Amino acid sequence: MKTDAFALRHIGTTENDLPKMLKTIGVESLEQLIYETLPDDIRLKSDLDLAPAMTEYEFAKHIAALGNKNKVFQSYIGLGYNQAIVPAVIQRNVLENPGWYTAYTPYQAEIAQGRLEAILNFQTTVIELSGMEIANASLLDEGTAAAEAMALLFDVRSRDQKKNNVCKFFVSEEILPQTLSVLQTRSTPIGVELVVGNHETFDFSTQFFGAILQYPGKFGQIHDYAGFIAKAKTNEIKVAVAADILSLAILTPPGEIGADVVLGTTQRFGIPLGYGGPHAAYFATKEEYKRSMPGRIIGVTIDTDGNRALRMALQTREQHIKRDRATSNICTAQVLLSVMAGMYAVYHGPKGLQYIAGKVHASAVTLANELEKLGLYQINSAYFDTIVIKIDAKKVKQIAEKHEVNFYYIDDNTISISLNETVSIDDLNTIISIFAQANGKQATTISGLQNGNQFPSNLERKSAFLKHDVFNKYHSESALMRYIKMLERKDLALNHSMISLGSCTMKLNAASEMLPLSTAQWNNIHPFAPLDQAQGYQEMLTKLEQQLNVITGFAGTTLQPNSGAQGEYAGLMVIRAYHQSRGDYHRNIALIPSSAHGTNPASAAMAGMQVVVTKTLENGNIDVDDLREKAILHKDNLSCLMVTYPSTHGVFESAIIEITKLIHDNGGQVYMDGANMNAQVGLTNPATIGADVCHLNLHKTFAIPHGGGGPGVGPICVAPQLVPFLPTNPIIQTGGTSAITAISAAPWGSALACLISYGYICMLGAEGLTSATKHAILNANYIKERLNGHYATLYSGEMGRAAHEMILECRPFKEKGIEVTDIAKRLMDYGFHAPTVSFPVAGTLMIEPTESEDLDELDRFCDAMISIRKEIEAATIEDKNNILKNAPHTLMMVTTDTWNFPYTREQAAFPLDYIAENKFWPTVRRVDEAYGDRNLVCSCAPIEAYMEN
Repeated sequence: MKTDAFALRHIGTTENDLPKMLKTIGVESLEQLIYETLPDDIRLKSDLDLAPAMTEYEFAKHIAALGNKNKVFQSYIGLGYNQAIVPAVIQRNVLENPGWYTAYTPYQAEIAQGRLEAILNFQTTVIELSGMEIANASLLDEGTAAAEAMALLFDVRSRDQKKNNVCKFFVSEEILPQTLSVLQTRSTPIGVELVVGNHETFDFSTQFFGAILQYPGKFGQIHDYAGFIAKAKTNEIKVAVAADILSLAILTPPGEIGADVVLGTTQRFGIPLGYGGPHAAYFATKEEYKRSMPGRIIGVTIDTDGNRALRMALQTREQHIKRDRATSNICTAQVLLSVMAGMYAVYHGPKGLQYIAGKVHASAVTLANELEKLGLYQINSAYFDTIVIKIDAKKVKQIAEKHEVNFYYIDDNTISISLNETVSIDDLNTIISIFAQANGKQATTISGLQNGNQFPSNLERKSAFLKHDVFNKYHSESALMRYIKMLERKDLALNHSMISLGSCTMKLNAASEMLPLSTAQWNNIHPFAPLDQAQGYQEMLTKLEQQLNVITGFAGTTLQPNSGAQGEYAGLMVIRAYHQSRGDYHRNIALIPSSAHGTNPASAAMAGMQVVVTKTLENGNIDVDDLREKAILHKDNLSCLMVTYPSTHGVFESAIIEITKLIHDNGGQVYMDGANMNAQVGLTNPATIGADVCHLNLHKTFAIPHGGGGPGVGPICVAPQLVPFLPTNPIIQTGGTSAITAISAAPWGSALACLISYGYICMLGAEGLTSATKHAILNANYIKERLNGHYATLYSGEMGRAAHEMILECRPFKEKGIEVTDIAKRLMDYGFHAPTVSFPVAGTLMIEPTESEDLDELDRFCDAMISIRKEIEAATIEDKNNILKNAPHTLMMVTTDTWNFPYTREQAAFPLDYIAENKFWPTVRRVDEAYGDRNLVCSCAPIEAYMEN
């Protein structure tokens, strides 16, 4: 037993368990199972060309040495990123706690009440600081949030504006440069024309449907936008404002002066810089636009007993419903980071946030005053945290870097300095001494901060905020620690039991992969720091790109996209750029099988493509004849095929090479959705099957945490002809020689999270990665055979095998009055999160166990499913008062004095023996979705205020 091998710790199956599992499946060896699962013509002929696997201890030393190559300077660069203090109680109890970072998106509300409350706190914080009516559960970053605002305002144009094709969108020249780049990427394909200019000279033409402003501006200038917004409103121009959320504790919120959308990042609410992410963006708007909002919204409702309950509201916004009619493909939030930001607001409360904002402002005022004494005048007439100085920038930079300080050098004679909550008196004295030396003056030394607002009194916040109890009672560490723990206990995460979600791959996030995220050498680097200060990051990111190239068989990789959905979009935009480089501007047809993920058609529509759906056969495979017919029909305009492999039905289709050749023969490129890449690694790859580009969900295949619905990273890997078009960034150049504009705000997206996947690959190596894939397939087929005779598997490969996931047929149970939702809720009583419900086939369950689960856990899950099958048999369509319809059963329900059910309390709560050892109690009964939609409440308020009369 090689106990220092990481693969031994990551892969759940032991050598002793393997014979039993193979016998159950009916094969002689693991290799026979793989042969019967994958078509032989797509198998790799050699092992992956990767470095030998490191032990966990070797990786810890390696990543520490790499981290020491990063130089942690005091960064006053700003541009939407500021050093922040992560409260230790939040770092220890949320960021480093698997109870929070291994949870899944809260689709099953009854076992996610803690996370839902934490996100509701976040939404409330955003609503009240922004002065808006409704907020979502977070977006990916400020740049993409601005793009979503543009898309929303385009979608809600008046009837006349749509009729007259009003398509111009004004962008203030004060906007952050990376935000402008993302807006450029997202505008062109959907027919929006950007016009960048000075808001003070804007003519409010009827050709414009919307505008976006920055508050404060990119270099700190605060403008009073009330007049602009009022004039825009009279001209039917809707206005979005990108606002610094900390400044809103002391500045007038944009919502109070008539903004239609307010957005930004919450990074400075206790989130590490992380070389660009992950960070939670915020997005707030008016209630009348709720049906056009991107992302998710957490809402208040009631459960079966009329008790307050939370759930994801307005789920029709999810793109698997809207498909190619979607205006957004954001299928992920940054939940873990929004939880942290919300907890930051809870911990500090309104007075604490005002204190922090006031201290940051006072630091900026003090610095400006002291630099003025040196004969250096700053040019912002009103500011919050950023001042601009005219001086020889080259001279300052040389001195500053000797003091390990970064400023933002606007040009040769202009420097901006953005201050933050970490700044001390000593830090201010260091800055003053740098400028004194550069200007040939004697530095003064300060001992305290100076008061006096440097913005107009009419822009001073007058309204109260965060008055709810939750923001005014948990200000000691013990109080917040217990509050966080109380919420954690309401959530079922991977640290309790297997989460067998098909298509979502809730695999182990190993502690050794996660530990580096808490160190300053990795989490405290500004994304626009000079490259020579981020050599550790550059080496790690380059190696990760090379590793992903080897694994996919492709030639180039970008790590910039912040989610799988953004990866899809990036891949399609690269294909679009490739066609246009060849003069093929007319190639805009995307062929998409009807079984595809809903994000596929949404991404294609956003990339300006016309979606043509192709048929799927009864066995779940792509209808090759129909595909051929449509590929030939559209050959002159064919852009691409979007295909998931193995298929969404959990099958390796043997015709895949024929399919990809068919597309190439008709002038198209092949986009492979990498959602199921974890069934390919080491066995086959996208290049071998004939794809040209794929995105990878690092939270699926490469072990970054799902985090309750984010952080996400969705890199794309591409064939040689597409490498030149990989995306760039306006501050730090990345990507190819003919790069498209930015996909996300930071040059390398959520770079901090990439450490996890880098560790995963380094510690598994070629052999371990391949073994992980084989064991994922083994575990899925073991479950399939154990459940055989109890549940039918809807689709199988040509030799009767599943890939890494399978779909169970549950529709016949309707004869007993049982819906697939009843099975999902009953699984909670057995201590399990439900598999994926009704995707990709309504009325089914899609199960994926992952390679990290051991035989005991697989058997517990199978025993639970078989026990539920017996309960289904005992049900009748006439009797609605049965154990499945009443599930889940809460502790309050089971311990009440009265029990009016035709089964025992023990059957309800402890149907199998193993449950008593580790019982998980859902905290609410089944939530009432319809009530929540009729009474949409998305912020902290007592439910009594919204009860129907």
